[in-house]
Amino acid sequence: MLDAERIVAEAREMIVSGGLESLSLRRLGRRLGVSAPALYFHVDSKAALLRAVAEGEVAALAAQFAAIDEPDPLDRIRAQSRAYVRYARDNPELFQVLLLAPPDLGVAPLPDGAALPATTEAFAAASGAIDEAIASGAIVSDDPLLVALTLWSGAHGVASVLQLGFGLPPELEEAMIDEITDRILAGYRG
Repeated sequence: MLDAERIVAEAREMIVSGGLESLSLRRLGRRLGVSAPALYFHVDSKAALLRAVAEGEVAALAAQFAAIDEPDPLDRIRAQSRAYVRYARDNPELFQVLLLAPPDLGVAPLPDGAALPATTEAFAAASGAIDEAIASGAIVSDDPLLVALTLWSGAHGVASVLQLGFGLPPELEEAMIDEITDRILAGYRG
């Protein structure tokens, strides 16, 4: 039986095996044994389908963040950065899907439908460690959003570099994310 959950799962598998560009509703319909128009009974558009895939991937990443139980907020920030990079390294094709749904940061309007609630919630949850670090004095800043965006940019930069396929040893990859995170955090210490 064809349902939205099966369609999203198959779309996800197509992205994993062939990259984001491999997904088309026509190919997806063939894989599911239906016509592309039949898919429109379950999904509004390819963009909506990609958002559904992104929703699941953000939820998986958010679950990894939630599983981090470091009591020290700086250690939690480091662990979250490592989790983000690990997700990108382990899921290179799906990592591209995450970029299609930015969080709503509340500072500028996003195009209609651009932000996913799950992405916004995941960003807020990850930012909780930053708020705690500021409250404890471990980070000195009056702009937690700027700190969060800076740390995310650092982790995202490492994730993007690793996507280039250098084949670096795992210990060097881990050292890269620790280095960028620690350097950024050092800049916020009083």
